[in-house]
Amino acid sequence: MSNPSSEPGSGQPDEISAWSLIRPYWVSEERRTAWGLLIAIIVMDLLLVGINARLNTWNRDFYNALEDRNLREFPQLMLLFSALAFAFVAISVYNRYLRQMLGFRWRQWLTTRYLEAWLGDGTFYRIERDRLIDNPDQRLAVDLDLFANITLSLALDLLSTLETLVWFSIVLWSTAGALTLTMGGTPFQIPGYMLWAAIIYAIAGSLLTNKVGRPLVSINYQMQRVEADFRFGLIRVRENAEQIAFYDGMRAEASNAQDLFGRIRDNWWRVMKYTRRYSFVLNFYGQIADIFPIAVASPQYFAGVFSFGTLMQIADAFGSVSESLSWFINNYDTLVEWRATVDRLREFRRVTQLPHLTGSVSPAIGHVGIHRRYVGESQFATHELTLALPNGETLASVRDVAVKPGSRWLVRGSSGSGKSTLLRALAGLWPFGSGSVDTPVNARMMFVPQQSYLPVGTLKTVLTYPAVTANFSNEECCETLRLCGLAAYADRLHESSDWWRVLSPGEQQSLAVARVLMHKPDYLFLDEATSALDHENEAHLYHLLTERLPDAAIVSVTHGKSLAEFHQETLDIASARVHTVAYARLPSA
Repeated sequence: MSNPSSEPGSGQPDEISAWSLIRPYWVSEERRTAWGLLIAIIVMDLLLVGINARLNTWNRDFYNALEDRNLREFPQLMLLFSALAFAFVAISVYNRYLRQMLGFRWRQWLTTRYLEAWLGDGTFYRIERDRLIDNPDQRLAVDLDLFANITLSLALDLLSTLETLVWFSIVLWSTAGALTLTMGGTPFQIPGYMLWAAIIYAIAGSLLTNKVGRPLVSINYQMQRVEADFRFGLIRVRENAEQIAFYDGMRAEASNAQDLFGRIRDNWWRVMKYTRRYSFVLNFYGQIADIFPIAVASPQYFAGVFSFGTLMQIADAFGSVSESLSWFINNYDTLVEWRATVDRLREFRRVTQLPHLTGSVSPAIGHVGIHRRYVGESQFATHELTLALPNGETLASVRDVAVKPGSRWLVRGSSGSGKSTLLRALAGLWPFGSGSVDTPVNARMMFVPQQSYLPVGTLKTVLTYPAVTANFSNEECCETLRLCGLAAYADRLHESSDWWRVLSPGEQQSLAVARVLMHKPDYLFLDEATSALDHENEAHLYHLLTERLPDAAIVSVTHGKSLAEFHQETLDIASARVHTVAYARLPSA
């Protein structure tokens, strides 16, 4: 697979920042709803911080009441705790609900835009044709979901953490007071020493965590890729089950699946290795955090500077400050996953923004490309058209031809000579080569490959694809199916099924011709579109095309001569790589 960053004229992934992925939604047409939900969530976060702050002072009063055996204040403190706890639970539930709502709306918006970028202007085809990136489906289905929800979660948690840090830093500074030390007979004070202790503790833990866990970023990126490759391999087996069974290819597929899973295994061992080191640091840090504040504050407590309740308040405030300052440590694995996800989306975004690759580099004539021009003339024409491979090697040369309305053209040649490539060039899907293709403005064109695409849905959806089914009546659809020899399926028009599995190859090609009759194109290009049919059915379908579409131009690609009687013009193409290019214009049959 080619390295995306090494494509000609492409920019490096670093040119697209994480902010450029985040910003568009918040300035889009949904910005009012998005900001409204975000503000509501932030207000709830502030209320939760306020409740936690009140619980901190409640913590002090509660333990002092226990120490003093104050039975009068104990019930009041329990009632206050109940009220605070109920408010905390209610706000937390709706806070999570709104977060989920905002996260999904963001994902939905991103999915719509990225689908447009992927499917629009044939980008999805160029990605597969030129192998620009791996698994675009995973980036659309999984990475966009992770990006929206993880970004939102990290940002809101960070904001809540900063609010908590500010509030409890004030509590810790004022409650713990200053620590007096004597050095060389000279006493000096460290104001807010518990706050400084929490800062030093968190910074040390963050630096150590980053050092140990840094390799997990690239490992996580690779993990998403190998998992997607494995899933794609399994999907291929499912979609081609019959062909694999005919070839008795189960062992080969099992071996291939094991190879793909082996990449997951190898990467997973790396994940385990570095996660083990990271877990040692994280758990060690967490365990010390439980006792560290009490150990640091105990000299003041034993000296009688503050009560046991105050000691508990200080320990709780220290924990909140330390937890806030440890945000990086506690979210390191999430940040690793987020970074890998952002990198994959940046790569996807870069590829979809690449300018169209309009040609190739030929050793003989340099950089060239096939140009598509839209003209007012009512004919499809080529001018000095040369087809090439992506590496610039010439494949075939095509003389100037003019496909007029109602004309019938037969394109013949040996395998590999460039017949199908010629149709791709006429459709604007193949930029490699030189010359130009003139396309009539507003002409309705239809290209039918040897194996047509059958989408998921009802038979009517399959028959009328890619148009809207409501544009066609049921009677018209049933009549067309009968004309094309598919009368057995006429009463199944509204049945949903995996039609690419239900229909035989010949039936699929008959359905493709029925689809043509439904759409009635001005220019029809058929690439071995009836090769799975016997001569009698093939001739029947071509009779239908010529009778039902008398004004349409039909260009057929074939290996043999069985269709010659239905065409008046014949173009024989031979590969330029063997230096024999021949053309013939045959009289009408």
